[in-house]
Amino acid sequence: MSAATYWYCLRSIIVREGLRFLHQRERFFAALVRPLVWLAIFAVGFRAVLGVSIIPPYETYILYDEYVVPGLVAMIQLFNGMQNSLSMVYDREMGSMRTLLVSPLPRWYLLVAKLLAGVAVSIAQVYVFLGIAWLWGVEPPPLGYLAALPALLLSGLMLGALGLLLSSFVRQLENFAGVMNFVIFPMFFASSALYPLWRIREGSPALYQIAAWNPFTQAVELIRFSLYLRVDVSALLWVAGCLALFLGAAVLAYDPGRGFWARRGGPAEQA
Repeated sequence: MSAATYWYCLRSIIVREGLRFLHQRERFFAALVRPLVWLAIFAVGFRAVLGVSIIPPYETYILYDEYVVPGLVAMIQLFNGMQNSLSMVYDREMGSMRTLLVSPLPRWYLLVAKLLAGVAVSIAQVYVFLGIAWLWGVEPPPLGYLAALPALLLSGLMLGALGLLLSSFVRQLENFAGVMNFVIFPMFFASSALYPLWRIREGSPALYQIAAWNPFTQAVELIRFSLYLRVDVSALLWVAGCLALFLGAAVLAYDPGRGFWARRGGPAEQA
């Protein structure tokens, strides 16, 4: 098939996701409510007791508000990735997923296109939140907003691929909410999103090890460093590796001939 066919497919999926998002405006506000609550309420309450010392990428002491913003950005992407996975389960139940996956285009390309569409929506939400944070007084370097774009794309793809993988194991829409909570909250709270790793290590060495190996921590640090015009090479390699792992497993899971459900007649065959 020609490159134009691939491009038309990608454009159509992105437009479809964009229209779905525009028709469900409550999703936009719901995605902003959680991080804004942390920024406007919790960050204010913790400001006096959780000032952050000089740690990379910061060059001076910072308030807790400034520290927590990259973690809240990653929270938006995490929730959006899970929300898109929820729509995958819904589409599979309604039959539209089957229509998509039986097209002549490669299955992996269709899943990647679906993933990219979700990430595009999440990045739009992130920049709206960063604009509100700027009004709140959190002001990274102006070029940081542009430098963060590749990090947002990579971290969004990684978190979306994780959600895509999880959606392959869930047969019914009602069950996915429990799976989302089981994944989202441990990943978020056991990470560097709310507290620096050195503070976690002082309180609990065991929790520090969990947070250090948490892919969400690496996504947060990748975004944090990019906002301040620096590159965390370790986080970059972690996020890229997890993206390859999660996406590869998701493509395999959605392949009815080779997937995890091939012998059990599960979701992959239903798709």
